[in-house]
Amino acid sequence: MTTPLAEVLDGQHAADLRRAARALLGQPLLLARGRYADEFRLVRRHASELREWFDRNTGWALQVDAEAARLRKVPGVLTDPTHPARDATRGATPFTRRRYVLLCLALAALERGEKQIALGRLADQIVLDAADPRLTEAGISFAMERRDERLDLAAVVRLLLALGVLRRVAGEEEAYVSGAGDALYDVERRVLAGLLATRRGPSTVRADNLDDRLAELVAETALDSDELRFRAMRRALTRRLLDDPVVYYDELTDAELSYLTRQRGFLTARISQLTGLVAEVRAEGIAMVDPDDDLTDVRMPEQGTHGHITLLLAEHLAAADGPVTLDALALRVRELAAEHGGFWSKSAREPGMETELVEQAVSRLTALGLASRTYQGMVARPALARYAVGETVIREPGSAPVPSQRKAAP
Repeated sequence: MTTPLAEVLDGQHAADLRRAARALLGQPLLLARGRYADEFRLVRRHASELREWFDRNTGWALQVDAEAARLRKVPGVLTDPTHPARDATRGATPFTRRRYVLLCLALAALERGEKQIALGRLADQIVLDAADPRLTEAGISFAMERRDERLDLAAVVRLLLALGVLRRVAGEEEAYVSGAGDALYDVERRVLAGLLATRRGPSTVRADNLDDRLAELVAETALDSDELRFRAMRRALTRRLLDDPVVYYDELTDAELSYLTRQRGFLTARISQLTGLVAEVRAEGIAMVDPDDDLTDVRMPEQGTHGHITLLLAEHLAAADGPVTLDALALRVRELAAEHGGFWSKSAREPGMETELVEQAVSRLTALGLASRTYQGMVARPALARYAVGETVIREPGSAPVPSQRKAAP
């Protein structure tokens, strides 16, 4: 029996739309050239449907032109520090506060500059802008005379290269860092103009503390009716379900929890239909699991020494009765090295590496919502139970977490 052509075409359309949506969720900035050119063409073809879906369900605006597609994602949790920008080439080192300041100063300088700029010239402009008294009062200063400052700027430039804001014309960042040369870049002004993902200009924000400033940057219009309040709640919850590895009920407000309880099937079904993510609903919360395992920047489990250590520490934390200090985790790594060290890299077996290995592991577990840091140490979150070693038990809603042998990425 042959399948009607209309059904085949509808199926192909749905598959292409899903690929386009997943491409935007994984790379909110897609360029017409380069690594994601095919994905960009797919997004451009389905731009109208994608724009309508994201606006209705998340409040994220989608801008598509001949050069780039930009999904202006607003995080579900504005103050989540577990997914920082990272150096594109040097061990994925997370950005520090100074690097973020450098990034902002670099973007401001590029916005005012010409179509081409040398790295040395960019550095000079940043030094001038950093003389602002408000930065000085905050303890921020840049002279670009020390190697560590130039390394920070090189990391910022590599991020801008990865985003497509800059295109290298000549030279290398390493030459600038060592003081032996310079580098020249084209500035992609259309891409630069689309980077800012706020609903209002930062210069219009009047709040004093960071949390209030972030809230003002992304605040929606006045929510003066039940319809607008429910829409805002639907968008906020959908953003969290798409962006966060796990949405725990105890992290929601009473109003959000009530809305999610009533609309859970509707919200998760719409996400699944567009993206292919599958809802895993537990007594403590919801995780939208990706069967294809490519819509995450942090994986668990992961291959290699660090992935193995993280998995072993996850099992250790899941079996603990309470908080576990970082020192206790470092001791556990030394014990594990005696048992599994033959499979680990040489550097991981060196004396004194335990602290760094533990920090990498707990950063990954925290980013995935599997554990949290407290003043007492690391505390397991309910989703970590899936990494415990034990018999799988089916739980009734509202019951306590039970160890599960299932080990899939949230």
